[in-house]
Amino acid sequence: MHFFKYNGLGNDFVFLDGDTAQAVKDPFSLARRLCDRRRGIGADGLVLLLPSQTADVRMRIINSDGSEAEMCGNASRCVPLHLLAQGITSNTQITLETLAGLIQTEVTDVSKGLVRVNMGRPRDIVPHLEVKLASQTWAGTKVSMGNPHFVVIVEDVEEFPVAELGPVLETHPLFPQKTNVEFVQILDKNTVRMRVWERGVGITQACGTGACATAAACILKGLTSPQVIIKLDGGDLCIEWPEKTDIFMTGPAHQVFEGEIVL
Repeated sequence: MHFFKYNGLGNDFVFLDGDTAQAVKDPFSLARRLCDRRRGIGADGLVLLLPSQTADVRMRIINSDGSEAEMCGNASRCVPLHLLAQGITSNTQITLETLAGLIQTEVTDVSKGLVRVNMGRPRDIVPHLEVKLASQTWAGTKVSMGNPHFVVIVEDVEEFPVAELGPVLETHPLFPQKTNVEFVQILDKNTVRMRVWERGVGITQACGTGACATAAACILKGLTSPQVIIKLDGGDLCIEWPEKTDIFMTGPAHQVFEGEIVL
């Protein structure tokens, strides 16, 4: 099976395209096997690139635990670069079909791997939601970017126990579909530091939809300007939400390698 390995700020994916992707019968078991970092290729998720009747390509994302995600911001930056690199298209403006709807992407600098993505409109926003745990109550902002997020502002994100609290919030009954959890420290009006616990994956180096959810939460609360740099473990994303309608994400993505795996 021929595969490609991509990453967006360290959030990494195994890509399957063409006939290989269309031949996959059980993507959930395959994702668990391919994404295993000891017995497989190793990745946060499996991306299947499939034909679409409404877009240039249909992007299907399966998390490393075998669950399916509605959308992935970092993968959405990788896809147009892959299509260009493989000669599948010469167009730098590419539309992706996802479970969260159509996503518009634009490759702004091929040499640097920079891609700007219209991530759509943040929705189903609950500015102040309290989540009660056994010993403590956590307040945050609930935001949907086509997939669910819970954004929590903390004083010191570097020392925060993300690995301990992340899975507890992810699976709390208030989130029946589970949720991604972003822990955020405000650095200044134009910059925030974010660490993420991704639903179905765990701690990752970056999360594009999480960065957008974080920016939306911070902008709505007046904590940052409408253009903000989100500093993640894997690098920086620029998020713009000037009119509080569609939100835009710009950042890099790169192919790591390609190869064959025997199943």
